[in-house]
Amino acid sequence: MEPDLFTAAAEDRQEKDPSSTPLAVRMRPRTLDEVVGQQHLLKPGSPLRRLVGESGKGSGSSAAGPSSVVLWGPPGTGKTTLAHVVSRATDKRFVELSAITAGVKEVRAVIDGARRAVGGFGKETVLFLDEIHRFSKAQQDSLLPAVENRWVTLIAATTENPYFSVISPLLSRSLLLTLEPLTDADLTALLHRALAEERGLGGAVTLPEDAEAHLLRIAGGDARRALTALEAAAGAALDKGEPEISLLTVEETVDRAAVKYDRDGDQHYDVASALIKSIRGSDVDAALHYLARMIEAGEDPRFIARRLMISASEDIGLADPGALPIAVAAAQAVAMIGFPEAALTLSHVTIALALAPKSNTATTAIGAALADVRAGLAGPVPAHLRDGHYKGAAKLGHARGYVYPHDVPGAIAAQQYAPDKVHGKRYYEPTRYGAEARYADVVEKVRERLRGE
Repeated sequence: MEPDLFTAAAEDRQEKDPSSTPLAVRMRPRTLDEVVGQQHLLKPGSPLRRLVGESGKGSGSSAAGPSSVVLWGPPGTGKTTLAHVVSRATDKRFVELSAITAGVKEVRAVIDGARRAVGGFGKETVLFLDEIHRFSKAQQDSLLPAVENRWVTLIAATTENPYFSVISPLLSRSLLLTLEPLTDADLTALLHRALAEERGLGGAVTLPEDAEAHLLRIAGGDARRALTALEAAAGAALDKGEPEISLLTVEETVDRAAVKYDRDGDQHYDVASALIKSIRGSDVDAALHYLARMIEAGEDPRFIARRLMISASEDIGLADPGALPIAVAAAQAVAMIGFPEAALTLSHVTIALALAPKSNTATTAIGAALADVRAGLAGPVPAHLRDGHYKGAAKLGHARGYVYPHDVPGAIAAQQYAPDKVHGKRYYEPTRYGAEARYADVVEKVRERLRGE
């Protein structure tokens, strides 16, 4: 790390008065062994341990570390923490940038400094770039020469799916490490450490089980949120002169848990996917849970309504012909009323779709037909079906021999409709679920009549 005078002054003030620093910062691990969770990334010989120069078990020398690393995971899982641990553990020059405030100019300055450091002093540079998904393609491109030539070891952190948010050339030159949400056991260990250690709360208060359980629910796998909530509750308890953080104090001081995804991020798609898959699986309770998460995150109600309309045709179809009209009506209502009342309409249609009988035959039928068309199985339209209204059409034989269905009993004429290449193909295979059972009976009889049987 290369602190300036302001940073040095801030660190000096924090040493003299630790309480001036947020608890989440004070409790930041100083070594990889202090890191809570992410054990799949911290095994002996793992890329992170090699990055800080630690050798694997049984190795007589330090293994070469990876050239660059992308840390991907939800907020509060330790991406920044791991980068700071690396900065403490390695003897390399460490520089930190945030893609929120930095641009190409700052990146180039770091790269130029890294080249001077390695050329003049043989000192390698680790560049930690937080929120890399906020960099544009051009900004990410500016990192490529430094990563390619190993002028810097890049540690990039992102909450977004890097396959969507990080350019392919940079991702292919980096090792992708996925961080998992912390478990309740991980967070419990972290809370206990913060309560007991001097750099934390130093035993000033205790945390009973019911209050601890509520903090874990609020945290939702986010270490930063857990420590921030603990600090707020501990402050309130101490202000009241209470040695224990009661459940009531936690409820009074800590607002409801923030929703676990940014509606502009990749989890936006993950939660939307979970909503549709829960409806498809007929789990109405799970569907309502994901709907609630989307609503609470401030999701555009029209986006939710569009997804529900798609689900009505994709997963229900003719098993319940009323599903699509309900979804369309809900989308129209949502567009007119907006939140908060739109939540009621979205709940209405979500419940209806989840409990409706399911059939994906509309999906598979058009999919099979499209596959044939794309494979070249199109062929000319049969002459008797071609347009015969324009002048000269009769001379071409268009519409000749066409049987008008309404002129025959039952309004089904035995004639060929499909092109020769796909004549006799069956794309629609109805199920016996819900109302589609009636269509299953009908389609067989219709096909028989079309064949002249």
